[in-house]
Amino acid sequence: MKVTKKETEQLTYLLTVSLEKAEVNEKKEKQLREYRKKAEIRGFRKGMAPMGLIEKMYGPNAMNEAVNNLITDGINNFIKDNNLNLIGEPIPNEEKQKQIDVEKDEKFEFVYDMAVKPEVNIALDKADKVDYYDLKVTEEGLRAYKADMLRQFGKLEDTEKAGEEDFLVVNMEQGDKKVEKTYITLKSMDAKTKKQFMGKKAGESFEVDVVKCFPNETDRASLLRINKDDFDASNPMWKITVEEVKTFVPAKEEQDLFDRLFGKDKVKSVEEFDKALEERMKGEFKQESEWRFRRDLIDYMVKKADLPLPENFLKKWLFRVNEGKFTMEQIEKEFPLFLQDYRWQMISRKIFEDQKMKIGKEDLLAVAKEMTASQFAMYGLANVPEETLNQYAEQMLNNEKEINRIYEKCEEGKVVDYVRGLITAVTKEVTREELTELNEKQAAKAAKPAKKAPAKKSAKKEESEEKPAEAKPVKKSTKKKTE
Repeated sequence: MKVTKKETEQLTYLLTVSLEKAEVNEKKEKQLREYRKKAEIRGFRKGMAPMGLIEKMYGPNAMNEAVNNLITDGINNFIKDNNLNLIGEPIPNEEKQKQIDVEKDEKFEFVYDMAVKPEVNIALDKADKVDYYDLKVTEEGLRAYKADMLRQFGKLEDTEKAGEEDFLVVNMEQGDKKVEKTYITLKSMDAKTKKQFMGKKAGESFEVDVVKCFPNETDRASLLRINKDDFDASNPMWKITVEEVKTFVPAKEEQDLFDRLFGKDKVKSVEEFDKALEERMKGEFKQESEWRFRRDLIDYMVKKADLPLPENFLKKWLFRVNEGKFTMEQIEKEFPLFLQDYRWQMISRKIFEDQKMKIGKEDLLAVAKEMTASQFAMYGLANVPEETLNQYAEQMLNNEKEINRIYEKCEEGKVVDYVRGLITAVTKEVTREELTELNEKQAAKAAKPAKKAPAKKSAKKEESEEKPAEAKPVKKSTKKKTE
């Protein structure tokens, strides 16, 4: 066996594996003997069938396995002997692969594309600057935040007549068809339709064209509590009788709300409520600031490192490894984001290993608790007991998908914290609205690519080493062009 490589583009090589027929046949014979040991063929004791019969039954499979095993061993040994740090794994080159006839050919050549990772060299010091956004609390911003919080904990109350953003609880009739106590939301209606409902009071009845009033088929079906395919568009007139008129009322600044938001008797007056809201606003703002700082720092480091990548190989590798999940057009569209993510992974891994960082159970648990607390906060639950957070965090650590995500976030956090101590974070004061706008733009830019970069190490290990990916040649048909 002979394995050679030839550079075709930067970081990309053509890998040729040459096999002599004699060594393939030797490997094939060993494989056939293994088949014979396990073969249970009628008329023969187990393991005693004639080799001629075994050859006839299993010869093609044995040849395929012999070739694949030789190629895999040859490529893996070549990678190890030459200390190559691969991107992905070698993939068959269909353009340069010649037709192989295992019966006639005395030498078999298999051609692969292979790419290696670039060297990561990035020096950072206090001359490197990244913006850090700090909260500039304004009276207007605080009032808006307070209004949002009061709306979040508000409720529906009875009112005399319908206003522009109110709700109607109605009964609907059409002949013998009846729908009781269904909700109509005026806020979502267009101005012309809304006029039919404005000012209505409990007990009033009137007819409406439900097709014109509720043009969305799904909304209309939900209102009438039917399958949208069962709606009779030829008879759209329905009688509506108003049962109740509801208006949304923001929560009141009273003890019940204070306790729900901050815990029993932690806040006891409107003045204390305002101060507590300001602190919460700063806390939420800090989370947004940290997220933005991480993203800006990552962008800065990726740009400074300026790592070259074998883009043509990566596109082909992504297409192949996704096994038809994405078209080449989809990969092209997401490719810039993939490159950004992959470059950052290489930089992050280099720093993590150079600084001999480790991730233990306590690190993973801390990150899982942060993620759990954020999920609760999305539903307005800010004072979740520590015991509950620990319980949910432990469940996340027992989930294979979740723990890999937690590990990646934990590793990134350690690297970012380390780099933060090397560079200069330039503090800039911005309002909540200004930072939200900046983050929305950043979130759109940082949307996830179609395929993540090559998988990292298992999150269950405290520390792991990155090894070259195992070459996985495709099974070959013995008398056809290899794939």
